[in-house]
Amino acid sequence: MERINLTSDVSLSRLIYGMWRIGDDADTSTSHVQAKIESCLSQGITTMDQADIYGGYEAEEILGNALKGTDLREKIEIVTKCDIVAPAGRYSDARVKYYDTSRAHLMASVEHSLRLMGTDYVDLLLIHRPDPLMDAEETGAALDEIVASGKARSVGVSNFKLHDWTLLQSAMKTPLVTNQIELSLLAHDGFTNGDVAYLQERKVAPMAWSPLGGGSLFSKDNNNLLDVLKVISEANGVDETAVAVAWLLAHPARIMPVMGTNSLDRIGKISDALKVKMDRETWFELYTAALGNEVP
Repeated sequence: MERINLTSDVSLSRLIYGMWRIGDDADTSTSHVQAKIESCLSQGITTMDQADIYGGYEAEEILGNALKGTDLREKIEIVTKCDIVAPAGRYSDARVKYYDTSRAHLMASVEHSLRLMGTDYVDLLLIHRPDPLMDAEETGAALDEIVASGKARSVGVSNFKLHDWTLLQSAMKTPLVTNQIELSLLAHDGFTNGDVAYLQERKVAPMAWSPLGGGSLFSKDNNNLLDVLKVISEANGVDETAVAVAWLLAHPARIMPVMGTNSLDRIGKISDALKVKMDRETWFELYTAALGNEVP
């Protein structure tokens, strides 16, 4: 499995297992979650993507229970996110969903995450959503402090635009190492609106959330695209999911797709995307089908 170096001592697996739905599984037992992690590890997928809000603020604890008493923590990288406050779990008394990038909130969130996952550090901490009330100096200093303390080995952002990124980075000593954004055959605007280009310019590899469009990629509304995916999948001996992920992997930005599923069978096939031959013409064949018309 290819690895992406974020810093001189932090790297992630090119394919990442997303745990945003882990609490939705009918089976959240320690053994079942461990089986998911072991399946990932058998494919070289060592990076687990979390967020404090996932599962109504319960997903991190589900992961922590699975890691307890094992050596799995030493075999994986943990990514987690913070700054979303929603009326659920420990924030059930919130009057409205909002973002909080204050120093006090970030520090408290990190401590909660470490405690719930039973670890002394996370490998990557992301600001989950741009906060229109962000004080860049305060937020930047807090992130620098979190890295300096060793509680996060590196920091980045999620869903940020170029101006959000540059504002926060201007107030920091620590480099932002990634931006987790929505990218897929259905959410392809990032390839032409500057989202991916500005990261490439900075030699920053993006993470891609919802690389299958949250499952909507396979709806009847996308029959033409599905037909193209099927032809390519049959030629490569994989399913259509693998082809859709391979389309992202083929881009020179070194995109890291975050794959979320609770099915052990589907988890076991995540790395099939690496088997797909994706030349330029095939890439544009899929892009054309996704656009619904040929490129200008």
